[in-house]
Amino acid sequence: MGQKRKPVAAEPTVLPVEPPRKRSLLKRIGEPVEAENGTEKRWRNKEKVLILCSRRITFRYRHLMVDMTGLLPHSKRDVKVQCKDNKAATLNELIDLKGCTSCLLFECRKKKDLYMWLSKSPTGPSAKFLVSGVHTMAELKLTGNHLKGSRPLLTFSADFDESPHLQILKELLTQVYTTPKDHRKAKPFYDHVFAFSVVDNHIWFRNYQISAVKSSTEKLDKIDKAHLENMTLIEVGPRFCLNPIKIFSGSFGGQTLYENPFYVSPNIVRSLDKKKKTMKYAKKIKAKQRRRTHIGANQVAPDDLAHVFDEEDE
Repeated sequence: MGQKRKPVAAEPTVLPVEPPRKRSLLKRIGEPVEAENGTEKRWRNKEKVLILCSRRITFRYRHLMVDMTGLLPHSKRDVKVQCKDNKAATLNELIDLKGCTSCLLFECRKKKDLYMWLSKSPTGPSAKFLVSGVHTMAELKLTGNHLKGSRPLLTFSADFDESPHLQILKELLTQVYTTPKDHRKAKPFYDHVFAFSVVDNHIWFRNYQISAVKSSTEKLDKIDKAHLENMTLIEVGPRFCLNPIKIFSGSFGGQTLYENPFYVSPNIVRSLDKKKKTMKYAKKIKAKQRRRTHIGANQVAPDDLAHVFDEEDE
């Protein structure tokens, strides 16, 4: 019987250690994906936005939410939620169940005031805005028109780079409103622009179509380079204005990173208007009383010739 072979110790396998990936300011979620040749790797944007609203929202604000859903092909809609107690835990769990990374919440109070939340889940940050000057697409009836599902170009005014809190809002708006390149519902071209401008400490949103002049001899898929310089922007809609209230470090809460010192609550504005009307009515009552007092203190003396013609008629 032959001798048995001695077992040879297997060499330990050393797994390659990948260098840590660079993270953005808001910890954008994405995974490196292997290319077709299997050697190179590229970063893939898996951004998905959950759009939902609170209960007792008015039809005007609901139409705005529908318009935003149509403009963001990488978004998902959900039913109305009750945003009172334990808002952060409920919404973060809902975002996780839907497989989303961001949330766009429209919260309506007193059927008058609309608040919009922009949040990155689950680590944050998040921002709360007061929405005013709402005009939907159906209301404006503008001539601009672009394809549904196309990717937008985002433009920001130079004011966004002047202060730290505007830089955070710029990054937050960029991640929420930018459509991923390889999204299954997105078309691989740009034909409209989202414009964000800062005026009077408010953020103004506009949506424009990129229109290029074409001659009758050109094909539909080709445009002369000379005509590219004559591109124009045609507004599509919707329109709204965002007044920043607070920026939080977490998702729907946490440490306050920024608080707007110029923000005035709509309740205070309505209270001041009511006081003005009350003061106006009180001034009117006082003026009537002064008039009665003046008439009583300055009685007109009777005229001797007041009844001369009455005696002649008799």
